[in-house]
Amino acid sequence: MNDTPDNSRATAVPASRLARLGRLGSMTAGVAGNMAVNGAAQLGRGQRPSMRNLLLTPRNIGRVADELAKMRGAAMKIGQLMSMDTGDVLPPELSQIMARLRNDAHFMPPAQLKQVLNANWPENWLRSFQKFDVRPIAAASIGQVHRAKLKDGRDLAIKVQYPGVARSIDSDVANVGVLMRMSGLLPKGFEIKSYLAEARQQLHEETDYTREGQQLSNFRELLRDDPRFLVPQQHNDWSTPDILAMDYINGVPIEDMSSAPQEIRDKIAHDLIELTLKELFTFNLMQTDPNFANYRYNHATKQIVLLDFGATRALSPTIVSQYQRMMKAGLTDDVDTLERIANEIGFLGPQTQPNHRNQVVTLIRLVFSALRDSPSIDFAKNELSQELQLKGIALARDGFVPPQLPIDTIFLQRKFGGVFLLATKLEAKVAIAKIMKAHLFA
Repeated sequence: MNDTPDNSRATAVPASRLARLGRLGSMTAGVAGNMAVNGAAQLGRGQRPSMRNLLLTPRNIGRVADELAKMRGAAMKIGQLMSMDTGDVLPPELSQIMARLRNDAHFMPPAQLKQVLNANWPENWLRSFQKFDVRPIAAASIGQVHRAKLKDGRDLAIKVQYPGVARSIDSDVANVGVLMRMSGLLPKGFEIKSYLAEARQQLHEETDYTREGQQLSNFRELLRDDPRFLVPQQHNDWSTPDILAMDYINGVPIEDMSSAPQEIRDKIAHDLIELTLKELFTFNLMQTDPNFANYRYNHATKQIVLLDFGATRALSPTIVSQYQRMMKAGLTDDVDTLERIANEIGFLGPQTQPNHRNQVVTLIRLVFSALRDSPSIDFAKNELSQELQLKGIALARDGFVPPQLPIDTIFLQRKFGGVFLLATKLEAKVAIAKIMKAHLFA
């Protein structure tokens, strides 16, 4: 076991609820102190301080992001989800805080790592290993991944859950919710309670590595005959509820392929969009976390490596049918059906004003119009996203309060948005309408 890693980002995970509450409380006090000092300085200059501007200083943004990255667990995971899911709902300053958390996790120091491994594996477990790298090859909100080689020749990626993370989910979610309400940054009328409840449920599922191992095996079986993708195999003899052992597969970060030839970038984006529709309409089972870190590219085999199935979700026949009918209506520009299904899905509600209903339907039609009118979507051009953003801002300024969406809809929109974001990063060109028609009209 290699005990000489670079520990520049190694910090022990606070495992007890009291310790985690103390870290959040200390962070809040520090932010409040900065606000008081800056507010006093502005008053001294004869200026009227703005609470929003006092809160959203670079120093405060950095303090929040750094502390959540050190805490890991639910506190950091919620930040990661918000950075991808609610960028169009929450102020850009808050999204900036959360975006720093996508790839900014600290990792456990070797002593704490050994404690976790000793608690999960048999005595003298190290004798079975030829090599175990202490420095993780990946570190995220719930766990970190180490490469190891067994004496029997197996090359493994071993995902180790941070201690105390599962036990602290409920208190972490509650504490982060309090901080968000206190911040005053949530849009007027935005009800966060149910979203936090769903985040809590999802996080409990993601910390169950036995469940994730089952979903890993499910996707490996579903995609076994699809040469475009590689899914690692789980190794049950070294897996526990807190440790997931699987094949180590070589690959580069998927976003590194942004410098690849155009045809390779196009194919990667095409295949991931096609997989998303297959998950929805064929598997009725979706890996709902489109974080870039969950995809890698294997140059040797020219395959996309799929990782992290903790956020896998079974989709109900109802939501599958709704999205099938919505996409068909969008591709044929059936406006009446689009509005009816927008009601069913939850994009519109009983309290939505008629002028807002028309604007929302116009936004949906705008997306499908772009799909219909061009043989392929060029993700290097962002005219559509800019137009959607401007119309969305205008809608919000006009007083539109989005209805509370069903959780399945949120997960689906999150997956679509993440995959499209990756296609944009790759500057790919994809015939999306053709892919959709193959699934909708087969």
